[in-house]
Amino acid sequence: MSDVEPGDSLGEAFGAVARRLRVASMAALAQHDVTPSQVRAIRVLAAHGGVRSKELAEHLKIAPRSATEVVDALEEKGLVARSPDPDDRRAVVVSLTDRGHALAEQVRRTRGVESERIFDRLSQTDRDHLARILRRLQDQDPSGRS
Repeated sequence: MSDVEPGDSLGEAFGAVARRLRVASMAALAQHDVTPSQVRAIRVLAAHGGVRSKELAEHLKIAPRSATEVVDALEEKGLVARSPDPDDRRAVVVSLTDRGHALAEQVRRTRGVESERIFDRLSQTDRDHLARILRRLQDQDPSGRS
């Protein structure tokens, strides 16, 4: 049975698909022994390279203390390393280790496979339309103005 019932609002239908993606992604990521917040941090570090913990917190939209906890856990797993900031010796830069880069790539591939399974039933035309619509919704101002 589908999570989306006839007559559901677009928001409910979108939420059901988002939940399905999240559940599939979390199940796939469980094999890597990382939490969703740790994966988000890994993705930020893979995209931005070494950053200060404060910058990481800003990218993740979490408190700096929470970012420190995420970094501590990733460091224990050998996925990130801390090093002195070359521009400010009081500050520390967090960056992925080789193992962290390898995991970032594995996570990227795993998420791609899981997304492909869900979107596989759509035609290429439907995928193109959905991508265009989602980009438009992403670009929309959070206050509702375009």
